[in-house]
Amino acid sequence: MEVVIVPDAGAGGEIIAEAVAGLLRRKPDALLGVATGSTPLPVYRALAAKAAAGDVDVSRARICQLDEYVGLPTGHPESYRSVVLREVVEPLGLDEASFMGPDGSAEDVPAACARYDRELAEAGGVDLQLLGIGTDGHIGFNEPCSSLASRTRIKTLTRQTRADNARFFGGDIDQVPHHVITQGIGTILEARHLVLLATGEAKAEVVAQTVEGPLSAMVPASALQMHPHATVVVDEAAASGLKLADYFRATYEAKPHWQGL
Repeated sequence: MEVVIVPDAGAGGEIIAEAVAGLLRRKPDALLGVATGSTPLPVYRALAAKAAAGDVDVSRARICQLDEYVGLPTGHPESYRSVVLREVVEPLGLDEASFMGPDGSAEDVPAACARYDRELAEAGGVDLQLLGIGTDGHIGFNEPCSSLASRTRIKTLTRQTRADNARFFGGDIDQVPHHVITQGIGTILEARHLVLLATGEAKAEVVAQTVEGPLSAMVPASALQMHPHATVVVDEAAASGLKLADYFRATYEAKPHWQGL
């Protein structure tokens, strides 16, 4: 995988937004997989700014969710559908019809999972999937020991993940759902380009395990090592545990500009 070390979160957001913009210039109706949480916000802000400035036409872009809580009522402000509409779809000026995601309120959750997997395939597959990473190495909500071949399915969240997400629920872990629908690792790996963004010292250890450690279900993000086009963008703090940081800097500096991310 390619590792790109940037000065800070804003620089990471800009470089990824430009990669998305380049994709949309080549393929205006590209299907973009988006992640939630605070880490990817600089990406969405930078992309919205490019669209507002006329640097890229996003009008035909399609957006798809990575995961969704199970059991939150329709329209709950912290459902991931609501978050993606608020943070991605609306700022880009897109119609809600351009957006697809799993149904976390379905009565038959397994059927909803299988249906979403089919919908992604029928849409032509994800062109670029943006990923965050949990402190335990999860991508999407594929917690440690998830199958590296897993498909979209229901997962039980670890207490650590629920504690990490409690900040979005007024700091009350009891308000964080226990279950989610998530694209499986096998589903995620079918995207044509995977871009993982990690920032902050708290992510340094897991970034090092993901990039330089062994392929292991204990660190689900290490599955990116198997992907033909995976990019890991990290700020200096998140890169602080990398043994090969100087090599990664040198290879990126020497990279031909036309290659992009």
